[in-house]
Amino acid sequence: MSWLQAHILGDSGEAALIELLLESLGALSVTITDAGDEPILEPPPGDTHLWRETRVTGLFDATIDREKLYSTISQALGRDVGERLALEALADQDWERAWLDRFEPMRFGDRLWVRPSGFQVDEPEATIVDLDPGLAFGTGTHPTTSLCLRWLDQHDIRDQRVIDFGCGSGILGIAALKLGARSVVAIDHDPQALQASADNAERNQCRALLDIRHGSDAPPPSADLVIANILASTLTELRERIGSLVEPGGNLLLSGILDTQVDAVTSAYAQDFVFMPPAGESDWVMLHAIRRH
Repeated sequence: MSWLQAHILGDSGEAALIELLLESLGALSVTITDAGDEPILEPPPGDTHLWRETRVTGLFDATIDREKLYSTISQALGRDVGERLALEALADQDWERAWLDRFEPMRFGDRLWVRPSGFQVDEPEATIVDLDPGLAFGTGTHPTTSLCLRWLDQHDIRDQRVIDFGCGSGILGIAALKLGARSVVAIDHDPQALQASADNAERNQCRALLDIRHGSDAPPPSADLVIANILASTLTELRERIGSLVEPGGNLLLSGILDTQVDAVTSAYAQDFVFMPPAGESDWVMLHAIRRH
């Protein structure tokens, strides 16, 4: 199998939008790096600083429609990206090497760790999710996922029924099971995501507790906790479907939201949910809401 990397040059104000576009087009991973050799000295606490000139790189299956990629980015940015978009073929073994080079065990909150194959975590109280994402997005490295993982670490979800809507690699549902959830329903429309979720559940010895469903399947019974880590536009479009999956008094986590999109997403769910103060990282926000009785 082969891959395609799309490198897009832009300024710091465009980076989050380009990142969102690449994910919506099916990028398996997105990274933002310096495009101008600009050093960043130690920033103030809580400050997230991007380089003035950034390079946003998305990893795609080599079969992606390149013309659609080009036209979508150009239309969203309001200009022809022209020479600022570079496409690079990547062999399977190169992708695996790049993956191993940049993914190490990561800690979320007090006890939750995500660990790739071949690494150890020397923490006696650690709750460990063993993860190799395969072709599905979701390793914990992106703020949209790490915000959800930290919430799971900080709340008691023992014996709760959980739905992971848009499960990707299965990381959030598997983390919930490792933290004591009674059962998890993992839903996605992408067959590669469903396979990755199944494989990762087997790796973590919790496959029997993970009910994997395609998005076109009949909806599952409502749950105590529903997590939807997808794009803001999809969260808004599917508000009735997602909201109906939450038990009265149950918790809803909405992630994949840029800070400029918070009001729109909150308004879409406000009739049935009470929202807690948002949690943010970089330009991304996770919303926690409780369903009204």
